[in-house]
Amino acid sequence: MPIALSVAVVIGIIIGNKLNNRNNDIFIYPQTDKINAVLEYIEQEYVDSVSRIDLVELTIPRILENLDPHSIYIPAIEFESMNEPLEGNFDGIGVQFNIMYDTIVVINTIPGGPSEIKGLMPGDRIVEINDTIVVGFSISNMEVMKKLKGKRGTTVNVGIKRKGVDELLYFDIERGQIPLESVDVAYMIDNKIGYVKISKFAKTTYQEFKDAIAKLKTKGLKKIIVDLRNNTGGYMDAATNIVDEFLKEDKVIVYTKGRARPKIITTSTSKGLCKDDEIIVLIDEWSASASEIFAGAIQDNDRGIIIGRRSFGKALVQEPTIFSDGSSMRLTIARYYTPTGRCIQKSYKNGLDNYYNDIEVRYLNGEFEQMDSIRFVDSLKFTTPGGRTVYGGGGIMPDIFVSVDTVGISYYYSMVSNKGLIYKFAFDFTDAHREELLTLKDYKEIENYLNNKNLVEKFVNYAQKEGVIPNNEQIKISRKVISVQIKAYIARNIIDNIGFYPIIMKIDKTLLKAVEEFEN
Repeated sequence: MPIALSVAVVIGIIIGNKLNNRNNDIFIYPQTDKINAVLEYIEQEYVDSVSRIDLVELTIPRILENLDPHSIYIPAIEFESMNEPLEGNFDGIGVQFNIMYDTIVVINTIPGGPSEIKGLMPGDRIVEINDTIVVGFSISNMEVMKKLKGKRGTTVNVGIKRKGVDELLYFDIERGQIPLESVDVAYMIDNKIGYVKISKFAKTTYQEFKDAIAKLKTKGLKKIIVDLRNNTGGYMDAATNIVDEFLKEDKVIVYTKGRARPKIITTSTSKGLCKDDEIIVLIDEWSASASEIFAGAIQDNDRGIIIGRRSFGKALVQEPTIFSDGSSMRLTIARYYTPTGRCIQKSYKNGLDNYYNDIEVRYLNGEFEQMDSIRFVDSLKFTTPGGRTVYGGGGIMPDIFVSVDTVGISYYYSMVSNKGLIYKFAFDFTDAHREELLTLKDYKEIENYLNNKNLVEKFVNYAQKEGVIPNNEQIKISRKVISVQIKAYIARNIIDNIGFYPIIMKIDKTLLKAVEEFEN
């Protein structure tokens, strides 16, 4: 009996251990729910207390980043700020500001916005926000925006120091809906050629574009330069709707398809403000996604000329999903293809670092200077109906290549530019001559006024006080670039982009090439 009892106890212990191990095995199965099983196990058994919510927030981004470079997770706290640029508006007080010498300076007020209605003026210094002093110490643009932005209908109190007024001025400003424009500027270069700069493809971009073109048509518009340089994309339908304005009926604009998604073809309609107008599209290495859809549709339909440098190379389509906690996921569900059938998505097989460092590699390989340095893959060669050869596999290659402009660049220019002295000097000059400048009605009058102010000489003295020693030979090389930039910044400080772009055009090599093509 004692022996039998001992054997039974030993067998019981062995079975217990086996069952315990087996329970752990059971816990992590079925494999289809392994992630939840692991999270639950960590939550129950880990040596320190952990938050399951925090673990999930850390895990989802790592899963998505292993799929492709553009599938992303957006935490709830970041959702609004991530989507705001593409929504076409935000809630705030309606000022453009810059931080100069540890002071928040109002550059412009949004026409009809809450700040303009209350009486804020360009040049005002914001020194208090809701009884908190915000001058005399380092403060970031993000911190300022957090203080000034808020829900529509709420009020923010700002204390203003205004030139010529001894005491501080206080304003209670009710926040309102402020438009975020994506068409930066639209103006006539001459009596036939119009220029439209689109910074992103947002919800309001299509309407902004139509409004801009309608105005330019009244001024004789026949030829259009659409500038998509540095436009990283946005909503695909905003881009396709604008392309539709240029194409005749039933032309393919783009098509998409994915493993779980059928092929969807977007074609042009019979509508269109610009079907009979000539078009040139400007692109560069930062033109991506919706910008590439736009350029690809114009190029593949032989509708216009693409000028600039090879674009970024993003042809992945993301679909947003919003979770109940306010967070969101953008999952790549398809690729898009240009009308000839090319996918211009560049490879991301070597990881995220290599993917985003591709622009730097292009620069080091000389691609920004010589078109011949670009390596094309013959298997990705396509032909447009008009007989042009185009390539897939890594961005839109322009019909006319324009290298990075190095004319006027010297060591002296690099020094003053890297220190931000050109912009600072332009700001100080604007501040000192604001009353006179505000009497001038357009960029031509501003430019004529500035031509007699010896700006470069004054700037050289200013830069010397800031620690940049003059070099006459290098200043001679860079004189035009410095002069034009100063005038353009001053004009922007007074009349915004409609002052900046027509002046900066004089040193814009790619835009000047487009004008030359139209004139020829």
